[in-house]
Amino acid sequence: MKKIKSFILATMAFALTAPVFTACSSDDKNETVENIISEFSVNDKMVAAQKAKSGKDVAVLLVAFGSTWNNAFLAFDKTKAAYEAAFPNADVYVCFSSDICINRASVGENVDDNGNIVKRDYYEPRYLLHAIGAAKYSKIYVQSLQVIPGEEFAAVVASVKKFMNNGYIGNAHLDDAYLAKLADNEAIFLGMPLLNNPEVDVPEVAKQLNALYSSEAQQGVVAFMGHGNPDTYDTFKANVRYEQLEEELQKFSPNYFVGTVDMPDNYKQDVWARMKAKGINSGKVYLHALMSIAGDHAHNDMAGEGDEYWDASEEESEDNSWFEFFSHKGYNVTVPVSGKHPQGLLELSGVLNVWINHTKNAEFLEDAYHSMYPEE
Repeated sequence: MKKIKSFILATMAFALTAPVFTACSSDDKNETVENIISEFSVNDKMVAAQKAKSGKDVAVLLVAFGSTWNNAFLAFDKTKAAYEAAFPNADVYVCFSSDICINRASVGENVDDNGNIVKRDYYEPRYLLHAIGAAKYSKIYVQSLQVIPGEEFAAVVASVKKFMNNGYIGNAHLDDAYLAKLADNEAIFLGMPLLNNPEVDVPEVAKQLNALYSSEAQQGVVAFMGHGNPDTYDTFKANVRYEQLEEELQKFSPNYFVGTVDMPDNYKQDVWARMKAKGINSGKVYLHALMSIAGDHAHNDMAGEGDEYWDASEEESEDNSWFEFFSHKGYNVTVPVSGKHPQGLLELSGVLNVWINHTKNAEFLEDAYHSMYPEE
């Protein structure tokens, strides 16, 4: 575990200090540093203006992996609004941990339902945390919007530790006395991912999902598609949460299944094998995304329809969508939508409340950190 932690922190440190080369010129490094510092400046102004306007002294930072889909942006908007209602004395901010999602969202990779290109500016946790610190909020909650406490959650933890260690570049250092005050007063908290606790969170999420989809389970299979981590990145051994969730769901109905796009031995073909083992060789299959939002994975890997999502020569290929895979296995497949899109978990109020309760019960950063790294 110590080696995993050291690798993550070293990777984050490199990412925060290494220039991002966009050309071969030797002058790029200085330009990159100036651009990074200007990012801090933009967020300092944005957050400072919000704090001055609201007069609030508590900040909640929601950390998602990210997306480029407009329906996902709207889901994040609704999540932010739900948090503002749940924490009326706090300013709420949303950030993305994925540079790729941030860059592509800013240039408008996708369109809205009317065909209009949608551009959104999101920032990395380090920028928002710096701005929140520069604005001198006296209490900070950092809430992971990840589903499992895996690789992406480890990156969230690393970002917060980096913030508290005040390890930023150039003139972006924060007031050490302020950071010490946060630590001394136990005023920075870490909210855990959705399925953090197998004994509490997993049964509660199963109950909420069954309340929504029990009628579908009476008609056929309800298969949830999560993300998962590859074996080499199964941080905190979090992949087991998908197996635990399937077990809990099957207490309500044997027609519930949970698979992933990235967890070994739990791909769509493994879900199919478990279905066949229960004698489910035909009938209806309803597909739902077990992800915080419905983005590329939900639209393409799960719901992708047509020849571009099916290669008969390699049926188990990751490029074949779940829709096409189960359809070609003889099932009657449906992807339920809200409007024109599948729904992510943040759009399900009962499931969102699990995240909100995690924020309300968030642990002081050091307590949360040492509970994950007990040898430290």
